[in-house]
This record gives sequence, C-alpha cells and structure tokens, in this order.
Amino acid sequence: MGAYKYLQELWRKKQSDTLRFLLRIRAWEYRRLPRVHRCPRSTRTDKAHALGYKRKQGYVIFRSRVRRGDRKRKARKGQIYGKPKHHGIIKQKSSRSLRCLAEQRVGKVAPNLRVLNSYWVNQDSVYKWYEVIAIDPFHNAIRNDPRVNWIALGTHKHRELRGLTSAGKKSRGLTVKGRGHSKLRPSKRANWKRRNTILLPRYR
Repeated sequence: MGAYKYLQELWRKKQSDTLRFLLRIRAWEYRRLPRVHRCPRSTRTDKAHALGYKRKQGYVIFRSRVRRGDRKRKARKGQIYGKPKHHGIIKQKSSRSLRCLAEQRVGKVAPNLRVLNSYWVNQDSVYKWYEVIAIDPFHNAIRNDPRVNWIALGTHKHRELRGLTSAGKKSRGLTVKGRGHSKLRPSKRANWKRRNTILLPRYR
C-alpha cells in the first residue's frame, strides 16, 4: 500500500485512539481561530489531492467553521405575531448542507478566487470544520494548465453560490438519476416551467 492508502485507512477509523486524540487537539486549536482562515497546508493530503488539489502556485486552502444543527428563522424576539401554524422558529431544515454553507463563506471572504471542492476535517458538539480548495483564476500557472484552466472562464464565477460544486449538486439532487428523479434536470424550477408553459406559435 502507498502512503495515501494508509492515510485513508487512518481517517476511515475515526474511533481509533490516534485519530480521537488528534481530532480533540485540533478542535481545541480551531476554536481559537477565525471563522474562515487560510491554511498553510492541507490537513487531509490524500483527500485534497483526490478532489483536485495540487501543491503548486495558484491553489489555496481555506478552513471554514459552520455551526451545527438546524437553522433558526429570523424573528424579532423569537415571536411570530400571527397564527400558530407559522410560529416555528427552530427546527428549520436547510435545503443546503453545512458543507455548502462552508464553501459559500469562503467564496464571500475571497471573491477573487474560484471554489473547486471541499471536505470534512473536524467537528465538536457545536461546530463542524471543512477545508475548501480554492483556485486563483488569474495566475499564469493556472491559466496555462490545460487540465484546470476551465475554471478561469467567466461562467464559473461564484460557482459555490449557484450549486455547481460537488456539495451543491448533491443538495440539488443531481447525484442520482433514473426512475423517480426525472424532474430534477436541468433544475426543479426549469423543469416545472417547461412543463407548465403553454406555447402558442403564431402560425400553426
């Protein structure tokens, strides 16, 4: 087995003494850092490289912290002055995952970069931490690399906010296909609009 295979096995067994100790120490360290900060290097080298990261100019890794649990509805003093049907404040399930939220925060902190992908690194009872791979689309090392210069196109601006990353596609339901999932493409709204639009050509 190669070195990355050993790393994969180590990260797969999160209840082992080694990883439990490492995660506890790292969570203590991460709690004292800003919500979104740049990492000097990847915590999970094998995972980062599997998702497209390369240790060269133009690639950046950010670590993003997200509060766990359900979302809360914004309401003054936590009160809804209306019918009991609309009184729900907590237990509001977000349509996007926490990983999506972590990517969006990195995209807002560094709007000049393009988000490529992300992966889980740690969590405690309150937070989850994700490392997000970002790319500088104006760096010559990126623009001259035929394997990754697609991300420099204008259509990939803020792809994390439009559900084009891996986590975003999953929340849109695009990781499945076949029976029962035919109304998800190209998107729920576009599919609904196509099926509910009456076309009346002028000459028919």
